Amino acid sequence: MYASAPTLSSTAAPRCSARSRTSLSLLAFHPLSKGVGHSQKAKGVKKTVTGRPPSSKMRNVLSGVSNMSVISQVLLKADDELRYPTTGELKAISDFFETGAQRLRIATTLAENEKRLVEQASKQLWQKRPDFIAPGGNAYGQKQRALCLRDYSWYMRLITYGILSGDKEPIERTGLIGVREMYNSLGVPMAGMVEAIRCLKDASLSLLSAEEAEVAAPYFDYIIQAMS
Repeated sequence: MYASAPTLSSTAAPRCSARSRTSLSLLAFHPLSKGVGHSQKAKGVKKTVTGRPPSSKMRNVLSGVSNMSVISQVLLKADDELRYPTTGELKAISDFFETGAQRLRIATTLAENEKRLVEQASKQLWQKRPDFIAPGGNAYGQKQRALCLRDYSWYMRLITYGILSGDKEPIERTGLIGVREMYNSLGVPMAGMVEAIRCLKDASLSLLSAEEAEVAAPYFDYIIQAMS
């Protein structure tokens, strides 16, 4: 039921099919990978533990995300208007730094458990919508299911970008502009995509604490609302 997701190192649009290709703006830097920071395993789940600085790979990701953060937005807006940042804007920057460790912890937990989350979410979706994987369904056959899993991983990566930057703009610019046109051109039902993201949200939030889930949930909801 999904289009093929882009390769991790590519800045080109994702290959929708042999016949159709839609122009979507993609981020060039690699998603968070396994082995970032210090983690513990409990029942197959990796949870990030504070107390150790981010690895060089994570620092590279954060460097790229910083270009889309609230800090750059505040400074660019102030410069465009030839003024100093307002008190409210300075508080937004302060809040961004105060929540940095938490956002890093959430994004790393989701990234390190990506494969498990994708598998869990897909199973939940097939149980809710067995017609998707039945003969004639959009996800029927091994190849089509594989494309579904790639899309899951792609959206998970975009969500971690949003969480790290503390802003939904990376998700909007990279994953939502033109996405409806792309899926419609492929005959992929948007209602199915919405349900898929809901399943991914449920699986992801189950790994987080209540406080962490409250921070992460809006990024999933943003995609769900945009696709609804």
